[in-house]
Amino acid sequence: MGLPNKLAKFLWGSGKRNTREFTYTGAEPPDKANMNDLEQFFWFNSGPVVHKWLHYFDIYDRYFSAFRGTPVRFLEIGVSKGGSLDMWRNYFGPDAVLFGIDIDPTCAKFDGKSAQVRIGSQDDPVFLRKVIEEMGGVDLILDDGSHDSIHIRKTLEVLFPFLTYGGCYMVEDLHAAYWPKFSGGYRRPASFISVVKEMIDDIHHWYHCRGHSVAATGAEIKAIHVHDSIIVLEKGQNERPAHHRTGRDALE
Repeated sequence: MGLPNKLAKFLWGSGKRNTREFTYTGAEPPDKANMNDLEQFFWFNSGPVVHKWLHYFDIYDRYFSAFRGTPVRFLEIGVSKGGSLDMWRNYFGPDAVLFGIDIDPTCAKFDGKSAQVRIGSQDDPVFLRKVIEEMGGVDLILDDGSHDSIHIRKTLEVLFPFLTYGGCYMVEDLHAAYWPKFSGGYRRPASFISVVKEMIDDIHHWYHCRGHSVAATGAEIKAIHVHDSIIVLEKGQNERPAHHRTGRDALE
């Protein structure tokens, strides 16, 4: 079954596009024994709405599981119906410092429940810095906001420098980076997918002598992980590689 017409129009926007429809599974929950904790919360959720692509849960668990049960400082950009904040509280535990931001003032009703919620735009550097200051720093960032490539890059430029070493910056729903309505398009320079390709060049700056193209991340990306619709940036010092040789040559 395809997406409802209203939602499909919102996602696709205008311009040339792949005409294949995305589908809801309509399936029953998988075997509980094969689910991670995020999947279990999602499939048996009876609280506020959580709307996620099903392959995201394994990705979340891969990069976020090490922070469970710690006072991790987690920022989610995009509160929407509020259910994901309940999911993160359940996942990370009571010691986590959880904040969500959204431009929709109705999301203020979720403040103080599973997390702190602040109303403002991810396109507002002053607002973003104020939230990070209130959090006392940030270890994990999940951008599930406007999905607009221009907004994603501006947010990254403000927030990535505040991210702690060893932390992760995750951007999801990047299929929108291929759509003109979201300042994207296939191989368009403004698309955030194109920005990620610049970051890959930045990691390898030792070999091309062109410096860093994305100043906000510069030499502080340890690794870039690319999944369908999700990019994960691991923050750490990108140190100059070194090689060495051991053992004896057989001809000596």
